[in-house]
Amino acid sequence: MSDQFDAQPRPLPLVFAEPRGRKKPPRHLADLTEAERKDLLVEMGLPGFRAKQLGMHYFGRLVHDPAEMTDLPAAQRADLVGALLPDLMDPIRQQSADKGKTVKTLWKLFDGSLVESVLMRYKDRATICISSQAGCGMACPFCATGQGGLQRNMSTAEIVHQVVVGARAMANGDVAGGPGRLSNVVFMGMGEPLANYKATLGAVRRLTEPAPSGLGLSARHVTVSTVGLVPRIKQLADEGIPVTLALSLHAPDDELRNDLVPINTRFSVAETVDAAYEYFAKTGRRVSIEYALMRDINDQGWRADLLADVLSADGRGTGWVHINPIPLNEVKGSRFTRSREEDMDEFVRRLEAKGIATTMRDTRGSEIDAACGQLAAAE
Repeated sequence: MSDQFDAQPRPLPLVFAEPRGRKKPPRHLADLTEAERKDLLVEMGLPGFRAKQLGMHYFGRLVHDPAEMTDLPAAQRADLVGALLPDLMDPIRQQSADKGKTVKTLWKLFDGSLVESVLMRYKDRATICISSQAGCGMACPFCATGQGGLQRNMSTAEIVHQVVVGARAMANGDVAGGPGRLSNVVFMGMGEPLANYKATLGAVRRLTEPAPSGLGLSARHVTVSTVGLVPRIKQLADEGIPVTLALSLHAPDDELRNDLVPINTRFSVAETVDAAYEYFAKTGRRVSIEYALMRDINDQGWRADLLADVLSADGRGTGWVHINPIPLNEVKGSRFTRSREEDMDEFVRRLEAKGIATTMRDTRGSEIDAACGQLAAAE
């Protein structure tokens, strides 16, 4: 173990499967294909063609209130909505920052689990950061969610609903700046998306399919983040959906990454970077490398040089990758702190000197428990 971590608490174990015996969330149209929605209504003695209307309300018109679904017969409306549009989650707390252009929501799921999403409006786009699990089993010691452990996987519909609500808020002008359109989705909230692969992939399909099947977002505007589940990265590359892959690397050497990102004890830096490059080669989509800068831990200049060398090794060059250094969102009481400004500047300078496209991430909402998991941990 690295000397920075001597005499520190014993690390949490990696957890890949959710605890057994958890009840399943209500079935929702976002969990189902158009054909499955129709079949379900028919099984319930309801007209199958109404499934398309419900899909248009939910994904096309961004309507959830049955009273607004006036094309559905009043006598059947409650049954139809109950069958395919059950309540999935309740917002129990919101915080806003950046003059109302960043809104963080704490959601309570049907079983009491807590998850978070963050809607961020910029000049040229609106992005929502969503959760894919309640908690996380990847045990990264600098992450508020990782230190809370894994409660359960989220369903496809629970993942998607965060986005639909965000899209509705933008369309209704509920976010500072007036009515607008949600354009981007990043799976960078609570959880490891690729550890909940089936539901994550289902959510990606719903988000990118046109209404009434889905929300109709561009796959190129959907980013799926991972700490490096190598077999799942390779599987995602073969799905035929050109989402952006974001690899949370945080260290270029195995010794340090074993401590910061425990999955590295299963899949080394070299294996993980190889899988990310394979994703680029198959999809043509440039990979984002996420790198949270932590003071005197992973922000040394020589590590920036090593990071560039690792990414461009084996003749890969630098054009396949883009690095996003991120000033660490500090968690109260944690030994991990944000890097000094001068060290962050030097880290970026060294990467750019090696020819790697680098953009320092804009840390939105620093005054509202910005690190994912902080709101949930406070409840």
